[in-house]
Amino acid sequence: MSATTTVLSPTSALCRDAKVPPAVRRGAWQLETGRAITLQASGPTTLKVRQGRVWVTRDATAHWGSEDLVLGPGESLALAKGDRLVMEPWDGFGATYTWDAA
Repeated sequence: MSATTTVLSPTSALCRDAKVPPAVRRGAWQLETGRAITLQASGPTTLKVRQGRVWVTRDATAHWGSEDLVLGPGESLALAKGDRLVMEPWDGFGATYTWDAA
């Protein structure tokens, strides 16, 4: 499995996959099977899964320890400025997600 640290902008074509229906792909990011990505919030941010399921490991903070979550379509995770997470697809189908300012 390869890991990537990425800062995402909503207009970048990084990680988009033509096999994902356009309605899902528009404004979203595609995370391919076998890939992990590290994301850090530059401000209050919401991670929302649009398609597939993802395994998220959230870094420990001064308020709580590290946690692992599995998020499915329509589920979201609110992050504060500076929060960091590692995310990868839960199964062999990849996932589509958004990463937007809260």
